[in-house]
Amino acid sequence: METVCKIVDSNVNSQTTYAQAVDILNAGEVVAFPTETVYGLGAVATNDKAVKKIFKAKGRPSDNPLIVHIGTKEEVDLYIEHISELAKKCMDAFWPGPLTLVMPVKPNVLAESVTAGLKTVGIRMPDHPVALALLQQIHKPLAAPSANRSGKPSPTEAIHVNDDLAGYIPYILDGGPTGIGFESTVLDVTHEPPVILRPGGITKEMLEAVIGPVVQPTKIEQTMEETPKAPGMKYTHYAPNAPVYLIDCEESKVQQAIQQLQAQLQKVALLAPESFDHLQADYFFSIGEAGSQEEMGAALYQALRACDKTAATIILATTTSTEGVGAAIMNRLEKAAGGKWFTL
Repeated sequence: METVCKIVDSNVNSQTTYAQAVDILNAGEVVAFPTETVYGLGAVATNDKAVKKIFKAKGRPSDNPLIVHIGTKEEVDLYIEHISELAKKCMDAFWPGPLTLVMPVKPNVLAESVTAGLKTVGIRMPDHPVALALLQQIHKPLAAPSANRSGKPSPTEAIHVNDDLAGYIPYILDGGPTGIGFESTVLDVTHEPPVILRPGGITKEMLEAVIGPVVQPTKIEQTMEETPKAPGMKYTHYAPNAPVYLIDCEESKVQQAIQQLQAQLQKVALLAPESFDHLQADYFFSIGEAGSQEEMGAALYQALRACDKTAATIILATTTSTEGVGAAIMNRLEKAAGGKWFTL
């Protein structure tokens, strides 16, 4: 039997709204809520039955670990075996904010489904008034991956959550569009120097200004048989229905690709800077002004999802540099495309 999904504006009757969300979570169910990155699908992280409902709703592989969200820095001591000085510096500089720290987990405290059997866990304190209010009212950690069906573009609005998960989850806290638009940076501080497992809004340059050298692999050396230490490392993610191909952000090259594909009777959707809107793609979705990575990051998932509302048979997505947040944008684009590039 399908679950009736209720979307509730977090700004209306907020005291009652949060109380309802807390009651649902305490009853062992899941609740979707906004963060500054994307919408998350939360369950109490110490309740294994509740956490398993996240995997069921998302259709998520069980060996994909979950990030734990907390409402105060002081809660870290409850779940982490050892908090290094480097980790403390990161918390002081970037929490609340889009930085997840992978640290050694205390045994038998969090649900086994959260860690996927690993001896580490990723924890973050989100920088969003709705997320923080919910966490601080429930006084419990929430395991919360992105609130979408597994493999699909992450949701940046409540309606995206409803599109994917209506019938699977009971409650969505609507806090409006998210700000950053892609998931948190995941930093493994169990290594020396620490390693970025997933790039995000907190860049390598920002981290190094606080803690010194940080490793950011261009390709994560992760075999398909291993359990990943962070979400987004092992499986194809962020993909719309039509196949995505990456293409250099050169107008002449993009125009030539469109013409070639249309000659093959393909319906082409183009994700590109606003200045490319005159090209003759069948569908065009702006990802902001050319060179503005912040605009591109905020618009990317929205544009990928918009492609599913069209008859596009192929999607061309223009690329950006890997400097700053460009590393996170290219990480998401490469996963959405499954590493495929369009060649003329």
